[in-house]
Amino acid sequence: MSTDGLADTYRSYIACLNRQDWAALGQYVHNEVAHNARPLGLSGYRAMLEQDFRDIPDLRFDIELMMSDPPGIAARLKFDCTPVGSFLGLAVNGKRVSFAEHVFYAFQDGKVRQVWSVIDKATIEAQL
Repeated sequence: MSTDGLADTYRSYIACLNRQDWAALGQYVHNEVAHNARPLGLSGYRAMLEQDFRDIPDLRFDIELMMSDPPGIAARLKFDCTPVGSFLGLAVNGKRVSFAEHVFYAFQDGKVRQVWSVIDKATIEAQL
């Protein structure tokens, strides 16, 4: 897949997440996806995302920075949201927080196969 094609696929994946279009998730995510070295499979990955949206009803993924080097994508995602309870072990409890996630993706067969993610927890702590 070309650099532009992979970047377009990634943007479509992020749009799918923001729409919470779980039925379409398999168009973008491999059946054997792993997150931070944990094999989840598509159903486990979907369950993780659905839980994220239950915990953070106003969750929206915004691409701040993206670099495409097939078969990989590196991105800095920005969030400005209101977790309803505890988030990353922090008692956020409805307070609006802004933070970034640094995430790397490996694609296989045109779909997300591996995800490595680090959330800037220190930035959230500083806002509480």
